[in-house]
Amino acid sequence: MANNNPNSEVSNEETLKPRSYKTSGDIDVPDRIIDQIIGQKEAVETVKKAAKQRRNVLLIGEPGVGKSMLAKGMAELLPPEELQDILVYPNIEDNHNPLIGVMPAGEGRNVVTNYKVKAKGQDERKNMFMIAIISLIVVIGFVLQQYLAAIIAAGIVFLALQQMKPRSTVMVPKLLINNNKRNMAPFVDATGAHAGALLGDVRHDPYQSGGLGTPAHERVEAGMIHKANKGVLYVDEIGSMQMKTQQELLTAMQEKKYAITGQSETSSGAMVRSQEVPCDFVLVASGNLHVLEGMHPALRSRIRGYGYEVFMKDSMKDTPENRDKLVQFVAQEVKKDGRIPHFSKEAVAEIIHEAQRRAGKKEALTLRLRDLGGLVRAAGDIAKGEKADYVTVDHVLNAKKLARTLEQQIADRYIVQRKRYRVFKSEGGEVGKVNGLAIIGDRSGIIMPIAAEAAPAQSKDEGKIIATGKLGEIAKEAVQNVSALVKKHTGTDISNYDIHIQFLQSYEGVEGDSASVSVATAVVSALENIPVDQSVALTGSLSIRGDVLPVGGVTGKIEAAAEAGIRKVLIPKSNMEDVLIEEHYREKIEIIPVETLSEVLEHALMGKGKKGLMDKMQKITDMVPKGILQKPATN
Repeated sequence: MANNNPNSEVSNEETLKPRSYKTSGDIDVPDRIIDQIIGQKEAVETVKKAAKQRRNVLLIGEPGVGKSMLAKGMAELLPPEELQDILVYPNIEDNHNPLIGVMPAGEGRNVVTNYKVKAKGQDERKNMFMIAIISLIVVIGFVLQQYLAAIIAAGIVFLALQQMKPRSTVMVPKLLINNNKRNMAPFVDATGAHAGALLGDVRHDPYQSGGLGTPAHERVEAGMIHKANKGVLYVDEIGSMQMKTQQELLTAMQEKKYAITGQSETSSGAMVRSQEVPCDFVLVASGNLHVLEGMHPALRSRIRGYGYEVFMKDSMKDTPENRDKLVQFVAQEVKKDGRIPHFSKEAVAEIIHEAQRRAGKKEALTLRLRDLGGLVRAAGDIAKGEKADYVTVDHVLNAKKLARTLEQQIADRYIVQRKRYRVFKSEGGEVGKVNGLAIIGDRSGIIMPIAAEAAPAQSKDEGKIIATGKLGEIAKEAVQNVSALVKKHTGTDISNYDIHIQFLQSYEGVEGDSASVSVATAVVSALENIPVDQSVALTGSLSIRGDVLPVGGVTGKIEAAAEAGIRKVLIPKSNMEDVLIEEHYREKIEIIPVETLSEVLEHALMGKGKKGLMDKMQKITDMVPKGILQKPATN
């Protein structure tokens, strides 16, 4: 196989610098969560500053890069000695406006206990009084020989005394927030919480009259904003929260207290409104860039003006120090899971190799560690099933096959179905048809066949480029740019043609410009009636000058081409160092780096007309002036 990538031949053991450990069990795992966060040094420093000054934080980044861990780590940094217990008391003057009491953590339970002791004494005295009265009535009835009247009178007195509740019974407060024996500031994950759970609520009382109803203060339920008092309130995908709820959250942030009322207008709880309850929390909101569109402008302004916005990294440099951090990561995942064995040094090296592959770019390691942790656990499960003492390289390699993402499984099915129904071919030549390459999900490659046909223009002015296949805006613009490239590099006047371009069976849609090279090749083939080698697959973006520019996901695309039986793949030369394909693919496929459209056509086209076209393109290229044209001299 012709592979010009020097890094692809380096063994996994060489990429892992020697360390004084034999298994991941020899690695010390930090106790604090903030110290377990890998590769987010700037974000960690920002969170430490925010915790010290109690600032709100907005974390933006891809899923699985450590946003929730940062929020939990921030809770560890907040002082637990400031925690408070919150009680809700009945209001004698207005039953629908319960009172709120705040005291140091641990004292709330004692207060409630004291009230219960007093209430129990009141109940015992009431019961003794009731027994005495009923006994007296029964004795008098027997003396007067009015047995039935005595029994009836005793029953009436019993019911009457039952309805008479001493005030001390309803005066027992409810412990709304209990921080007794808590040694760390609270961390509350409010992701996806509805308004009642987030802001607090008052339970509906089906018995609202006749003295059988539950007192209003006992129906008050604390919201997550109150449970996070003196701690951290974490909300992921905050842009998906309703605008009204975000507005209320902003109010709670600003005022640091928020009254609890019934969230349902049809419930009896809507009649109850407590005094304002403390909610002095630090908000850590997170999401990807798209959540900013649904985020309340005032809420984001509050965070930006009185806190920090942090953009999380999705990769880190591939250095010995950062590989050591991934060794620590493996040890952490094993310890967190608690059900899988530790990894051998060679198995850890394979995990690091996978981190290089998943980074998708040269000299980088992925920081999407949640997905990488899934591979660690899958390998551990295999080793556990085999009753192995340690996870080995073979366990990790088998786990890669077992723990495939949905996108990878879909990609495999696409390849099988498209080969079965001859949607694409891996041998021979066809005019106007190219095997393009695409990515679904974040790294799973698929074959994307592209067909082009040139027909006489229907318009007297000029021809059109008509593309079908559920194209996004960037993909449409990339297709339009192809016409200029064809004119420049082949000299063919395409104004007399309507060029139809079809992305075959692209049900999932096409976005991005990484198919530009494939589209241009298909169009040139259709216009010049020169076949395209179907054993070749292509990927790459084209500049308006015909240069092949780098694209993402080359490793996944190459592996998909190899799975489909393709023998050669053309990729941008600047992407060569990003290639980290699996060992078993290396003998299956030849990787050819290209820099210009001319090089692409040289490798992709076949047949008799190829040489004439390449000679014509060379003459056109030689006619193009090199460098900057000098201003003509004037006499």
